[in-house]
Amino acid sequence: MCFFERSMDKALQRRRMVEHELRLAIGRDEFDLLYQPQFSLETEEACGTEALIRWHHPVHGKIAPAHFISVAEETGLIVPLGEWVLRRACSDAVKWEKPLTVAVNLSPAQFRDGDIVQTVASVLKDTGLPPERLELEITENLLINDTEEVLQKLKTFRKLGVAVAMDDFGTGFSSLSYLARFPFSKIKIDRHFIQTMTKDPAVKAIVRTIIALGKSLDITITAEGVETVEQARMLREFGCPEVQGFLYSQPISAEEAGHAKPKVSTLSKHTTAA
Repeated sequence: MCFFERSMDKALQRRRMVEHELRLAIGRDEFDLLYQPQFSLETEEACGTEALIRWHHPVHGKIAPAHFISVAEETGLIVPLGEWVLRRACSDAVKWEKPLTVAVNLSPAQFRDGDIVQTVASVLKDTGLPPERLELEITENLLINDTEEVLQKLKTFRKLGVAVAMDDFGTGFSSLSYLARFPFSKIKIDRHFIQTMTKDPAVKAIVRTIIALGKSLDITITAEGVETVEQARMLREFGCPEVQGFLYSQPISAEEAGHAKPKVSTLSKHTTAA
């Protein structure tokens, strides 16, 4: 026996509406990319960027990814949308004055429903972006099922010269076993750890350990969500090489990303505007 819940019907109607409008949006080119700069903690020079998609809806205005990415993944629309992001990010990056890396997030659906290896190779060829400047970010969710097939594709990316990063490290279940089976280029520490490490000694110890692990495995570590000077200085003390977050920069346009500079400098004892 099932009971009708009006809230369930509203949620289903909303999902169908988002799916319908997503299909239209892809054809109408209603999407754009912003870039979250990444900085070296040693020099505070920009060393890379992460591509962030935004939807400019003709009626509702700017729509954040949290409101449509899950629907895109459930419906398979993430495959054409993901290819658009990859192609646009590479096209933007090849125009930048500085040879910064550009990171693009990949969804499990892109591995399951499309030929992601061929897509990446084709985009690199068409845009002319050097492979070493592209970084593909995945989460542990991708490795839960069909691990061997996924690992083979990741190894093919490395053969192409493309870097592979594990995003949101520490939020899954088998991070260490994955690191042993595949040589990731980068580990990104989830923002939750960064935001709580200054208050929780246990989290502080975890962050310090992840950074030390990266050093021993020769894997670059990037701390996400750095928002305070205290967090930045603690990460520098631990030897974290790279950071990204609102303390240093908000997401910026493609034109600005090519010459990104930090909003503040935390290298000296007294923080000054950059």
